Amino acid sequence: MTRDLFGTDGIRGTANSEPMTAETALRVAMAAGRHFVHSNGAPKTGHRPLAVIGKDTRLSGYMLEPAMVAGFTSIGMDVVLLGPLPTPAVASLTRSLRADLGVMLSASHNPYQDNGIKLFGPDGFKLSDAVEQEIEERIDRLGAGDRAPADRLGRARRLDDAQGRYIEIAKNTFPKGLRLDGLKLVVDCANGAAYRVAPRVLFELGAEVVEIGVQPNGTNINAGCGATAPQAMCNAVVEHGAHLGIALDGDADRLIMADERGRIIDGDQIMGLIATSWSEAGLLRGGALVTTVMSNLGLEKYLAGLGIGMHRTKVGDRYVLEQMRAEGFNLGGEQSGHMIMSDHATTGDGLIAALQVLAVLIASGRPMSEVASIFTPLPQLLKNVRYSGEPPLGADAVKAAIAAGEARLADSGRVLIRKSGTEPLIRVMAEGEDRKLVEAVVNDIAREIEHAAG
Repeated sequence: MTRDLFGTDGIRGTANSEPMTAETALRVAMAAGRHFVHSNGAPKTGHRPLAVIGKDTRLSGYMLEPAMVAGFTSIGMDVVLLGPLPTPAVASLTRSLRADLGVMLSASHNPYQDNGIKLFGPDGFKLSDAVEQEIEERIDRLGAGDRAPADRLGRARRLDDAQGRYIEIAKNTFPKGLRLDGLKLVVDCANGAAYRVAPRVLFELGAEVVEIGVQPNGTNINAGCGATAPQAMCNAVVEHGAHLGIALDGDADRLIMADERGRIIDGDQIMGLIATSWSEAGLLRGGALVTTVMSNLGLEKYLAGLGIGMHRTKVGDRYVLEQMRAEGFNLGGEQSGHMIMSDHATTGDGLIAALQVLAVLIASGRPMSEVASIFTPLPQLLKNVRYSGEPPLGADAVKAAIAAGEARLADSGRVLIRKSGTEPLIRVMAEGEDRKLVEAVVNDIAREIEHAAG
């Protein structure tokens, strides 16, 4: 059975257009709340049923948040509002507050026009495909019987110390006895959910902090800043003579870094660095890293040389986490910057990942340019092709171009074509030992997809 609402990372779309409307948000809250609470309204935990809601800084959050409050309270659930807070903080507080479910209102790295609804179970983990499917089916069955009687409606309140709680959670993941004294750090918060907490954590651990992307106005989230536009961070590192830069995305579950020369350090290098450090310290459970099909072959070869395994999943941090949980691994992530460290968090956490890198940097006593360049990536190129209507991957010319590209790269590289789970994009990626050949293969395939898409 197909899912109409949920994609690879919750529900996402253009704000005030279906499915990202107040009406749909209300119904999602009712259905999700009913799923996690007994049909008679008695909570599973022996307390009043509770939902927590966090959000990033998008203007549309002011529309979606009260709609979801209305949905939850209408079925008899209490609601705790966290305000602007990173996605991993919402996941963590869902568990620590013993809530029945958590909600993060964010479209992550997308522009402000989009928004999304991410749901977490009482354990703080994102919902499985099966549970999301059940919630979708329940939406279609909502009726008068799902509403609470007037004397059992829920209440809503704000948790005033939500940011302070997450700040302490993040600081407690930093190795005891280490400090950031003497380090100058640039942190770019993408005008998003971490604009208050990330600089505070780094400052309280001793760093001199240069803040950018910390003036959200509702429409500037991810706009020329953050993990998806890291050049602003790179420029600031050079301008201020900083030791390194940290760039988060709109909901702070992604991390991209820069060394002291302003050169970008992507998710593959960060994952490789943490995996190496944890392996040497005996902390890497299962002796392996979980990543996706997008990660560079150079990372896989580097880890193999150290006796560290690398397991690939399809794209999406939820799939990385599913394999981590299934096989007992404690480190995973994506080239795009999602970093999942299950000893510390139940979902990707860019700030906590940055703290792990900083710990390695301090212990090494070397500059970031030396610490983070742990492997030489193979030439890799990714192009996004936008389409409308049906994805154009079924066209004969597209299939032929993909087959030709695979034949040209043969055993020296690979081609990966996939449809985005959050936007109407076809992502065309190839990598191999010959950069010019990789570029030619990607351009040829992208051109055929563009033709097929009209």
